[in-house]
Amino acid sequence: MVSAVSVAASPSPLAATSSPARRLRHAALPSARGPRSPALRAVFGPAGNRRGGVGRGASLLCAVQGQDTTIQVPDVTKATWQSLVMESELPVLVEFWASWCGPCKMIDPIVGKLSKEYEGKLKCYKLNTDENPDIASQYGVRSIPTMMMFKNGEKKDSVIGAVPESTLVTCIEKFTER
Repeated sequence: MVSAVSVAASPSPLAATSSPARRLRHAALPSARGPRSPALRAVFGPAGNRRGGVGRGASLLCAVQGQDTTIQVPDVTKATWQSLVMESELPVLVEFWASWCGPCKMIDPIVGKLSKEYEGKLKCYKLNTDENPDIASQYGVRSIPTMMMFKNGEKKDSVIGAVPESTLVTCIEKFTER
């Protein structure tokens, strides 16, 4: 049995030749055998790198940026809150978010996808808590992202955090017509 001390003290093969940041970047890149999925092979090629072995991080970044196909969720503000949320004929899902919030960026594409799937049955909006702190505090939002369901002008349910899509679907299904 190897103790934790001896594992921590033993150098990795990369330790002598690279910095900790380089080892971290290296671990996140496609394997040396190349990407396994056809979609990744189309972007990176069989060797796992789009640029012929140079600048792996940059090519990975470009590939990720080029795949932005998310559905934009409209914003709601203090000025439009009453008409868009409180007076809505349909149930409304409001995502409370901020531009600096990483988990908010993770959940945003899911909310966009759900807004498309439930079109005609549900309205979805985003409220920036930095720009509209009054509404966020009125509804007791203390952590973001928070998704809140409203029906007939009343808060019905809320989900806090970057949760799986299935969790949001369960919440939405309780308040939408089948």
